[in-house]
Amino acid sequence: MTQYAIVTDLNRCVGCLACSVSCKVINGVNIGDFWIKVLRIGPNPKPGGSGQWPDVEHYYLPVQCQHCEHPECVEVCPTEASHKREDGTVQINKEKCIGCQFCVMSCPYSVRYLNEEEGVVEKCTLCEQRIAQGSLPQCVAQCNGRARYFGDIEQGIENLVGPRDPKHTGGSVDYEGVEGARVTLGDYVEPFEESEVYHLTDVGNGPSMAYILRSRDWKGEV
Repeated sequence: MTQYAIVTDLNRCVGCLACSVSCKVINGVNIGDFWIKVLRIGPNPKPGGSGQWPDVEHYYLPVQCQHCEHPECVEVCPTEASHKREDGTVQINKEKCIGCQFCVMSCPYSVRYLNEEEGVVEKCTLCEQRIAQGSLPQCVAQCNGRARYFGDIEQGIENLVGPRDPKHTGGSVDYEGVEGARVTLGDYVEPFEESEVYHLTDVGNGPSMAYILRSRDWKGEV
């Protein structure tokens, strides 16, 4: 079984919004709509601190379609426009979509919306047009903090891949060189425990995206 997903190291995410902006550009997402939203979680009191500045902390949380194991949006779709593919991604067939928005209402993460110009629902596709050609999703390829990694999460999150940092490898620094080079999550990010891997709230749908967060309180209820 394959389940494509993205794992984000939140300790590396700097909230630059490169993932959100590059996603809108390559997928032609309309102004005012988003396939990825970057939330600021906090400020929250540091453990044992006063709760007042500077004893506070925050982190950034990118939220998009979680390409769930058991997507409720697929279950409620009356036309089978929303469907789950063999690679684990949840996609929308716009030719079948009637804009009823049952899927929008059923999504626990509010990541679907109605494109009013076309009368169809849209959301993150994990850049299916790119991964079909062996490229990374645009939000992964353009992550400035090297925080995002993509692959089959069934093979272990350490094996997910992202763009290699040429400054650390002495490799090419042109766009083609960076775009084509890969590094695994396990070889690049700082060590983490299994207890430091989180998912958004599971209401029986089994969200596939994962987040690594060390030494901070997880507050991923969205």
